[in-house]
Amino acid sequence: KGFRFPDHLKKEIELAKKKQYRILTFFDSEYPPLLHHIPDPPPYIYVKGCLKHTDQSVAVVGSRNASGYGKSMAMRLSRDLASLGLNIVSGMARGIDTAAHIGAISAKGQTIAVLGSGLGVIYPPENRRLYDEISENGAVISEFPIAEGPNAYNFPARNRIISGMTLGTLVVEATQRSGSLITARLAGEQGREVFAV
Repeated sequence: KGFRFPDHLKKEIELAKKKQYRILTFFDSEYPPLLHHIPDPPPYIYVKGCLKHTDQSVAVVGSRNASGYGKSMAMRLSRDLASLGLNIVSGMARGIDTAAHIGAISAKGQTIAVLGSGLGVIYPPENRRLYDEISENGAVISEFPIAEGPNAYNFPARNRIISGMTLGTLVVEATQRSGSLITARLAGEQGREVFAV
């Protein structure tokens, strides 16, 4: 009888085609090369947009409730790094992440958002326009099924991709118990650089 593709996987692949998302596996040439070197790389990722030169990327992460100073620093540093040809990777969250993506786009650079939800669930919802801008100036990626919501346990998993696909992580205004510090710790464990403002 041979192998039968499970129905839920068929539906997921059809939905990805319909929404024009690509599914990249660990073995695809466009799969971020630095992810090959972390202990637990995602076997595949969903992509909306275009991944180019992802081996030249820096993560910029930080507080959701950032100060004006923090947001302006994140925006400025991301703009400067993007203008030097580096990709800016962040999580599209409120605060520092949003500022980092906007800074990269303002320099006409590439930026990549790694979501803690599926590509079909934009979180936070007010970043819908930013989601579209990021996918036009880089890519939005996720390892989660398309319709998966932003469940709390998704974010630590998402953070290992942010740190794992980049040369280093810049943390701006992280609180003591925050996802940003998890990302910084993961970057250290993955042998990557960690910077802080």
